[in-house]
Amino acid sequence: MKFENLLVERAGAVLTVTLNRPEKLNSLSLGLVRDLDSCAEAIQRDTTLRAVVLTGAGRGFCAGADLTDPDSLPGPGQTMGQFVAARLRTHFNPVALKWTSLPVPLVVAVNGVAAGAGVSVALMGDITIAARSASFVTMFAPKLGLAPDMGATYFLPVRIGPAKARALALTGEPIGAEQAERIGLIADCVDDALLMPQAEQLASRLAAGPTRALIATRELINRGAAATLTEQLEQEAAAQHHLADSSDFAEGVEAFRERRAPSFHKV
Repeated sequence: MKFENLLVERAGAVLTVTLNRPEKLNSLSLGLVRDLDSCAEAIQRDTTLRAVVLTGAGRGFCAGADLTDPDSLPGPGQTMGQFVAARLRTHFNPVALKWTSLPVPLVVAVNGVAAGAGVSVALMGDITIAARSASFVTMFAPKLGLAPDMGATYFLPVRIGPAKARALALTGEPIGAEQAERIGLIADCVDDALLMPQAEQLASRLAAGPTRALIATRELINRGAAATLTEQLEQEAAAQHHLADSSDFAEGVEAFRERRAPSFHKV
């Protein structure tokens, strides 16, 4: 995998993807969004991968949409609103859908500021961790007169509840990584020097796990927010139907009986 705006490095079954526009705080140009789309498709095709880490180069994670991008202007006869909506539907929204439905677990390591749509990218992870110096700023409405997008209005209330989500989105008040952990926006806040080692260790742990069960768990949790208890119980039963017939479950039971660590294999 080679991309103009991404660095991609593989270690065993773990792929580390780095947003690589440090001079622009990894803001989302159309080129970077297209690279993220192509990278997600490549990950979906690679049956040997078992976990992915996403992070940013330099001092920022992602500063949101690049408003200086030459490709950020409407065409002849097109209003700015028409242009922005079409851009979201054609480029940004597919990236959000593809990165939140990867066939393997995704760990996002936030190394600096995540602003605007950069918050959305940060929250696409199955597990999001952040360096202690990182911060999150949902500045769409108060600074730009726009509503949050790229999934932010979904991710925020799911993670921290509607009251806190509204407060962050309406005020644009920045919050540090320690507060983000306290309110449940991210899973963990770590010292800056430990961010990537911890992200890689976490990804390696997930890579050694039963991939199908991990992805089924992700999907059940995502659906659970909108389901009734009766609906969720049935969805759990349907998932267990498939998982209990898998070689991973057979291996897990055998390993438990033999008092050893299981050895799972992605199929």
